[in-house]
Amino acid sequence: AVVSTQSGHYGRGTDIGFPVGFQDVITIDKTGEHFRMLFDVKGRFLIHRIKKEEAAYKLCVVKKLSTAAKGIPVLITHDGRTIRYPDPDCKVHDTIKLDIESGKILDHIKFEPGNLAYITGGQNCGRIGIITHKEKHPGSFDIVHVKDSVGHSFATRLSNVFPIGKGKQAWISLPRGKGVRLSIAEERDRKLAAKAKEM
Repeated sequence: AVVSTQSGHYGRGTDIGFPVGFQDVITIDKTGEHFRMLFDVKGRFLIHRIKKEEAAYKLCVVKKLSTAAKGIPVLITHDGRTIRYPDPDCKVHDTIKLDIESGKILDHIKFEPGNLAYITGGQNCGRIGIITHKEKHPGSFDIVHVKDSVGHSFATRLSNVFPIGKGKQAWISLPRGKGVRLSIAEERDRKLAAKAKEM
């Protein structure tokens, strides 16, 4: 089957060794299936099945804002894309919703408390929660505090936080478990309950 990936600034790739990363969309043409690359709560890459409508866009976090030749404002995303004339309201660490076919920005999410975020690095990679507040540490890493849907709070570096929704509403479909990491005891209890159902 021909596999098409929408990754980075390379556009559409059908090479079997084509690289994919977080948020990239994979389409299998023969079966008409669509997938998005995400992380599970243990920090491993996860291929998450999505609908055709959702495969038309991806979310990109803004890494840098600068000015190109002739004073043209440009925005650089986490996957290496350079987008000219972005919305002036877009700031570094915000997330943009990008139409894959046209390469245009459809909307954006501000990096601010109260918005939903995916953790993409560190010990908490793969967890999802609401941004509660940010601590500034001059000369060191800024720290962001996040609370998941069951009330567990954790902290991570600012560079690991990827906003994925306004308020509690995610702009992408989420994997099973909704990014909530269970404790060892909770995971054991869930496995035992699943085994008991099978018997």
